[in-house]
Amino acid sequence: MLLARVQGTVVASQKEPSMDGFKFLLVRPLDETGAETGTAVVAVDAVGAGVGEVVLFATGSAARQTVATKDRPCDAVVMAIVDIFEVGGREVYRKGGE
Repeated sequence: MLLARVQGTVVASQKEPSMDGFKFLLVRPLDETGAETGTAVVAVDAVGAGVGEVVLFATGSAARQTVATKDRPCDAVVMAIVDIFEVGGREVYRKGGE
């Protein structure tokens, strides 16, 4: 699992029929300090995350292990919305407390 911040949404009116009804999010990975790092990824939203939220996402075959994405053609899935994360006993992020 990786930490990321939701940057935006992706709309695709033409897609594989098994992906109908899914919301796609543009997420950018975060490091342990909460700073954005790496390249943005498009991920299927399995939990109802919104723009600006910090989330956990998985890629590769792990992305097809949620109830919503099982056996679907996706390579990244948001599977949790982060409430708090701490590093070394120091709170780095708290939902709604930024």
